[in-house]
Amino acid sequence: METKTHYRKVFKSDHLGIADLEDFIEENKRLVFTIKEVKQYILTSDKSSGIVVAGKRISANIAHFVEPIKPLVLNATNSKIVKSFNGNSPFVEDWGNTVIELYIDKSVKMKGEIVGGVRIKPNQPTKTKEKLTPDHKNWDVIVLKIKEGASMAKVKEFYDITENDAETLILQTQ
Repeated sequence: METKTHYRKVFKSDHLGIADLEDFIEENKRLVFTIKEVKQYILTSDKSSGIVVAGKRISANIAHFVEPIKPLVLNATNSKIVKSFNGNSPFVEDWGNTVIELYIDKSVKMKGEIVGGVRIKPNQPTKTKEKLTPDHKNWDVIVLKIKEGASMAKVKEFYDITENDAETLILQTQ
């Protein structure tokens, strides 16, 4: 069987981009993510300041996610949307635990040319959690995590679980 190389392979970067979202879309994954924290990088006269994005050192707000995905560079448009989801707080420290939904906007321009871009939908989604039951694929992993010190509250951040299944889970950790 011949091995073929997808054209998007060369467009991968350290930050979330259109090619990454296209991969999620092809896998029929919902583009809803939770911002864990936003870090601000400021470019100064110090050569190691700021952050490198697309090969250029810049000042930027970078959203890091709870889910295992690349961080997202928050441009002005996306920053305004995240701000609106957080009581209009302009402080990036207030933007953690924010649920957002991403999409590809094919009309985004850069330097007058239409290049497309990653945007945050202006209406904040509700994050649907998976149901956690004893036959869930991650059940055994979660049992181990609880044995290692994770709390039931932490489990409930990511999963919906009935009281009966929560009792079963706790019993299996003892």
